Amino acid sequence: MCLIHEKIRIVGISRSYEYSPNHVDNDAAIFKIVAQKLEEKDIDVEVWTEKEFVSQQIKANFIFDMARDRATIEYLKQLEDNGSVVVNSAYGIANCMRKSMTERLIRNGLAHPKSFIISTDGEFTPDIFPCWIKRGDSHAMVKEDVVYVECREKAEQVLADFRSRGIPEAVVNEHLVGDLVKFYGVQGTDFFFSFYPTEESHSKLGLEIVNGGTHGYPFDKDLLYRCSSAFAEILDVPIYGGDCIVSSTGEIRIIDFNDWPSFARCREEAGIKIAECIYNKVMAKLEE
Repeated sequence: MCLIHEKIRIVGISRSYEYSPNHVDNDAAIFKIVAQKLEEKDIDVEVWTEKEFVSQQIKANFIFDMARDRATIEYLKQLEDNGSVVVNSAYGIANCMRKSMTERLIRNGLAHPKSFIISTDGEFTPDIFPCWIKRGDSHAMVKEDVVYVECREKAEQVLADFRSRGIPEAVVNEHLVGDLVKFYGVQGTDFFFSFYPTEESHSKLGLEIVNGGTHGYPFDKDLLYRCSSAFAEILDVPIYGGDCIVSSTGEIRIIDFNDWPSFARCREEAGIKIAECIYNKVMAKLEE
């Protein structure tokens, strides 16, 4: 067992504002709370922006991050490969990009919408209207990255827009009818929170309106917790959030999954648990 004589140093990387559409303040707030909770555990927290972290080639044995920029992710992968503990892992963050996430969910047979990965260079071939067309190479940064379509003509327009913006591939998800439920979780802790975003006026890109009002269909919250935990495990993101659709019969299918969301509806409680998760991973490494 390693005996700790010096104060532990952890580097925190905040999220660049362009990856926080309509949630810049919320993302900054949860990051700040986690940093404060770690400091309360007698941890020396050193905070950097994504651009500063990469440009100055900052190194640390322990890192927590809300990174999304490709350059940050690639640099974090290098540090992880050389032994740094990174939460969430850069590999996990990359797994949550649409194409990678969809490939893993299909491969593992998890409950999600019928989905296709298509090139934006060709015609729109899936016949599953209505559906959602999402950029496949990244997380959504603007409203046009996730589009609801009801006909082939509109689908072709979306592909043309993706092409014009240099987006090579798209993920197509069938549109599911039912209640939209948002959830947050932190692996290794007892934290799990779910709610109806339409009732709470909680929105990032304003797309929730497509699902209409909430019916309050009964569903198994323990099953949602188990499903989301399985997603988190496969995607390697212990700090996570997402959205699911609950059908009128109570069937649950997850339609989106994100690495370290804003936790805006449960920020204080979540911040404590996220810090606990990070701290436990640091201590586990030190005790090897």
